Amino acid sequence: MTTGMILAITALAVLFASLIFVKVRPSRKPSLEGIEDVRAAQAYDRISKWPQFRVLRRLIVRQLRRHKPTGILADIGCGPGLLTMLIARKFPRLKVLGLDTAQEMIKTANANAVSLGFEGRVEFREGNIQSLPLPDQTLDFAVSSLSLHHWSEPERGLAEIHRALKPGGQVLLIDMRRDSRLFFYLLMIFATSIVMPAAMRKINEPLGSVLASYTPMEVKEFFARSPFKAYNVHGGPAWMIIWGRKE
Repeated sequence: MTTGMILAITALAVLFASLIFVKVRPSRKPSLEGIEDVRAAQAYDRISKWPQFRVLRRLIVRQLRRHKPTGILADIGCGPGLLTMLIARKFPRLKVLGLDTAQEMIKTANANAVSLGFEGRVEFREGNIQSLPLPDQTLDFAVSSLSLHHWSEPERGLAEIHRALKPGGQVLLIDMRRDSRLFFYLLMIFATSIVMPAAMRKINEPLGSVLASYTPMEVKEFFARSPFKAYNVHGGPAWMIIWGRKE
């Protein structure tokens, strides 16, 4: 093997290692809190049916099973309602609500419920995380996926969830993390520039959501200042799984 070949292989190995192991942590850039544009809502509904999002929903259901949800569960930031309906199917004894701040998303979720045979089995309501349309101590469980980064006031959102939970109630949050690997950022840039429908590229998604997301340390700081005393933040390579319980 020549010296040139050794140098080339070494350079490729260093490049590969940097893509996989090097973390990127840009400054946070807040994103839109709700998708009100009709075309963007329709595009988000379409991509939510892609295989990778189906896998994500199954992973969330797997996490839910570990915490044995009972009673009334709210999916906060439900979007087109696909996770909400999957939870209702996998946990038939639960009463399941879907909440989203965007009226267009609630319309889309209701249309999906009709087309998928869930009409009357789930309920969708318009509602903002900063002021949930729920009385005190209503919920047994709250779940939110890919929504935390849209919360303009995370601590207020956590306080609202805590207020709406019954004593002993639990919350499960799944979101991206801003301090992700370089490879993930390059993948998001490619997806935003090439793969996404035009309506999603217009609002800089999904890259905008990654740039708006928080780090595990930031989330721990939110919880430390929240009413939740029991909580856990688990960070993966590009995501976070966050659990809390109302004492």
